[in-house]
Amino acid sequence: VQLQASGGGLVHPGGFLRLSCAAPGVHRYAVAWFRQAPGKEREGVACSGQSESTTDYTDSVKGRFTISRDKTRNTVYLQMNSLQPEDTAVYYCAADSDIWTCDRYTRGGMDYWGKGTQVTVSS
Repeated sequence: VQLQASGGGLVHPGGFLRLSCAAPGVHRYAVAWFRQAPGKEREGVACSGQSESTTDYTDSVKGRFTISRDKTRNTVYLQMNSLQPEDTAVYYCAADSDIWTCDRYTRGGMDYWGKGTQVTVSS
C-alpha cells in the first residue's frame, strides 16, 4: 500500500487544517495518523479502524481532531481544529491490516507508512 499524505501548511493558532491520506484500497486497512515534532518521539494521534465506527484519539487532540474516511475517494482525513503551536510537527499516515490496530497503534508497529507532511502552527 503506497500512502500519500498531504494537506500540511502554516496556520495561525486557533486555525484549522485538513490532512489527507490517499491510497487505492485504503478502506481495507486500519489507518492511523502520527506526528513527530523536532527533538521529540513520534506519537500516535488518531486511528480509524476498518470499521468506521472504530476510532481512537490521543488525549491531547480529543475534541479538536477528527479522523474520517471517504471510501469513494480512497482517502482518510484528519480534520484538525483549534490548532496550537504544540501541534507543530511532521504528520504521517500509516496503515495496517490488523483489526486490532487502533488498540495498539500508539506503540507503532504499523505495516505501511507514507511520507510526512509538515504542519506549522505559528503566529
